[in-house]
Amino acid sequence: MAVEIKVPALGESVTSAVVSRWLKQPGEAVAADEAVAELETDKVNVGVSAPSAGVLGPHLVPEGEEVQIGTVLTTVGEGKGAPSKPATAKAAAPAPAASASTAPPAAEAPKSAPVAADAPSDTDFDVIVIGAGPGGYVCAIRAAQLGFKVACVEKRETLGGTCLNVGCIPSKALLQSTEDYHGAAHDFAREGIIIEGIKVDLAKMQANKQGVVDANTKGIEFLFKKNGVTWLKGFGKVTAPYTIDVAGKSYKAKHIIVASGSESSPLPGVEIDEKVIVSSTGALELPAIPKRLLVIGGGVIGLELGSVWGRLGAAVTVVEFFDRIAPGMDGEVAKTFQKILAKQGFKFKLSHKVTKVEKTASGVNVTIEKVDGSGTEVIETDIVLVCVGRRAVSKSLGLEEIGVALDERGRVKVDEHYATNVAGLYAIGDVIAGPMLAHKAEEEGVALAEILAGQAGHVNYGAIPGVVYTWPEVAGVGKTEEDLKAEGAEYKVGKFPFTANGRARAMGCTDGFVKVLADKKTDKLLGAHIIGPDAGTLIAELTMALEFGASAEDVARTCHAHPTLSEAVKEAALDADGRAIHI
Repeated sequence: MAVEIKVPALGESVTSAVVSRWLKQPGEAVAADEAVAELETDKVNVGVSAPSAGVLGPHLVPEGEEVQIGTVLTTVGEGKGAPSKPATAKAAAPAPAASASTAPPAAEAPKSAPVAADAPSDTDFDVIVIGAGPGGYVCAIRAAQLGFKVACVEKRETLGGTCLNVGCIPSKALLQSTEDYHGAAHDFAREGIIIEGIKVDLAKMQANKQGVVDANTKGIEFLFKKNGVTWLKGFGKVTAPYTIDVAGKSYKAKHIIVASGSESSPLPGVEIDEKVIVSSTGALELPAIPKRLLVIGGGVIGLELGSVWGRLGAAVTVVEFFDRIAPGMDGEVAKTFQKILAKQGFKFKLSHKVTKVEKTASGVNVTIEKVDGSGTEVIETDIVLVCVGRRAVSKSLGLEEIGVALDERGRVKVDEHYATNVAGLYAIGDVIAGPMLAHKAEEEGVALAEILAGQAGHVNYGAIPGVVYTWPEVAGVGKTEEDLKAEGAEYKVGKFPFTANGRARAMGCTDGFVKVLADKKTDKLLGAHIIGPDAGTLIAELTMALEFGASAEDVARTCHAHPTLSEAVKEAALDADGRAIHI
């Protein structure tokens, strides 16, 4: 029996499309999910796929002709068709609650935009996104590209959310500036570059940072205008299903997406004044270089900001509750990371908790206690940076009032299509379960926009990289060795040190190594971890390898340019089979 292939829903504001190209001819064998034609609208080009394997029927619409949504384009009938594509190539629905190291189970994506039966027919917008951070603004732009009429709610004076305004972007600007300074002050002489009288102009450094932020946030404004996204300025509160209030005005939409992000978690008993007791936001704006900086929390943010001020001369002490820094990172990498930071001047108080923070005339006294209760200590410092994690911003948005289910950590509960238990309401990014990473939020934003357009939105939660932008950088993707041991998995390890890499030697950056983890029997790549120069860039190759189900041998057999840092990746993959060349 022949199955019809129709023009799919392309967004609620799109009623027609043009058949731009036929990819398969009548009588040809096609595989399930294989694209047979391309459609074009004024917003986007979309492929139309065969629902099952078989033989393609006649073209019922010629190329160049405009067709309405639902028009039958052709059929696919019984016959000797091409074999179905492997499961790894078939779109799978995302599972936001999965951990970063666990890929979600496959599920069928919706065939059309999931608009509830009681959704209003007359709305101001098809989609309203709450929050213009990486998840929100990317979701808004992708939805607009797919033909939806879109608005994005943002209370800040600038777009970009925490990431662009007081997070990822300004911190990376300061990390780059301080890395440049440290190199000029301490490392360049080794290369015969002598700089005398070098000094820091902190005001100019801060001004440069702000210039970077401004350029990025203005770029989002430009992208909104380019893609026709309306910026609703003000605080957004959901007042009823399909309804949101922004600055006293009510708007209706068929789909409302919560992308409100996260904020710094407070430490009970410690009052942040953003002057001497600061969060990550205040740590980016210090008007003077502190002589002493105490960081509460040995995670990514604390270590990055500790590096900023440590390079400029601050004596940095990190107090961490656990017995190691960077919890969740591969253990071997974390141990090496701590040793390198210690060489840079960091002091660590592991397995300690803060019991009291008291301002004094000369700074701050911080009382710490060993986790086992065996002793206390008072540390005098100038600035205290509180970095004990982040929490979802889900309060004051009207969610609980309309019955939206939250978990025990205040995160919005969603299903495999990012839908909440309230019709027409969705959530993505830091406000739902999963790693609080800007790129994870972006991927979810794209996936949800495509799901709403009837496409197969997809996020592989087993292939989301994490990066620490210290120097050297630290990056990882997939399973850690601890994960595999806990699972009882049989695996093998390939490692290669940067001391044996020619480019790293030329750069004078030989600390660290590349480590790959592969299945002992099948050689399939399971995880990869890097500590070394440009680790955040190098991890992309291994993330792609994970995404496509590659083996360590696949990476090893790929030609890498010489001399590059990426050769260390190839050598680590070779080492997984015991055949590294350069060590």
